[in-house]
Amino acid sequence: MKNIFLTLFVLFSFFTFSFSQQKGATMSFDKEVHDYGLIKESAGKSIYNFRFVNTGSEPLILNNVKASCGCTTPKWTKQPILPSGEGFIEVAYNPKNRPGKFNKTVTVHSNAGKITLRIKGEVSPKERKIEDIYAQTMGDFLRLKNNHLAFTKLKNTEKKTLQIEIFNTSKEDMKITFERVPKYFEIKTIPEIIKAGEKGVIQGTYDAVKQDKFGFASKRIGVLIDGKKVEIKKNRYATIAISATIEEDFTKLSKEELDKAAKIEFDDKVFNFKKIKQGDKVDHVFKFKNTGKSDLIIRRTKASCGCTAVNLGNKKVYKPGENGEIKVTFNSRGKKNRQNKRITVITNDPANSTTFLKIIGQVEVAPKK
Repeated sequence: MKNIFLTLFVLFSFFTFSFSQQKGATMSFDKEVHDYGLIKESAGKSIYNFRFVNTGSEPLILNNVKASCGCTTPKWTKQPILPSGEGFIEVAYNPKNRPGKFNKTVTVHSNAGKITLRIKGEVSPKERKIEDIYAQTMGDFLRLKNNHLAFTKLKNTEKKTLQIEIFNTSKEDMKITFERVPKYFEIKTIPEIIKAGEKGVIQGTYDAVKQDKFGFASKRIGVLIDGKKVEIKKNRYATIAISATIEEDFTKLSKEELDKAAKIEFDDKVFNFKKIKQGDKVDHVFKFKNTGKSDLIIRRTKASCGCTAVNLGNKKVYKPGENGEIKVTFNSRGKKNRQNKRITVITNDPANSTTFLKIIGQVEVAPKK
């Protein structure tokens, strides 16, 4: 008898569960994955409609549809879909500058739960023209792949060379020279004369041994074509940017030298001024000590913003055991809301050659009358 009641209870629970599953809104798609196959980059956006039916017993409402990539743009049925009604989710894929295979997802949020759709395919690249390959321009006929020689990190004992590819689109030969070249840099074109309709390179060599600055350094070098400046905008002339972060080379120090090296230790590295009114200034003194066994040299201090003044004074060298101060003033003029300013301190401490100090807080703006 108990077995009969148990069987009836299980059957009743099963049918109750099944009935409850059929209630509410339900999305039924023709397919949840679409393969575009091979599409051309030059053809523009490819669009596909995922169609579905509400197979539930209540109206279906799509709350949000979100793509996994900005290259995929969805549209969808915005009004409630009655039982047995149809809807759509339109997915547009933009292949511009995206050659190769792709596999993207579109997540659908509704009162029927969450469903993930997927699109995939392969983009055949468009034929690249001179304008695509050499996107930067200087004047009417000189085109470059870029106008920046970024050397990233360089040891102060290092010398490094980089190149920029260039193309002469004119019908005449072109000679490119440079002005305002710093002493630590060498720059030239190869070949010296760029023939009409041909390419060459601008080659730059950064000699960090001759650079007298540590940390990030940047410079703009003037470009001359056939001895003349190239105006790119009114009173603005063509330049090549160069940049590098110069770091002290400690790799040649012996273990004994490292053990006897300078060492900088700060009492605190973060100053929170909490809340101030816009236009107010706040001062703080970051205190440090040379806990090493050799002289500590402050190579450079630099604030991340012109609103922050850093004053080390004339003293740059600290004996072992000697204390020092870095005075900082933050000017909140023109600033508002949360502030986070950084001061970079570069020293000859091999274990901690770059230290970041922070000034944080809230700048409150007085309400307009």
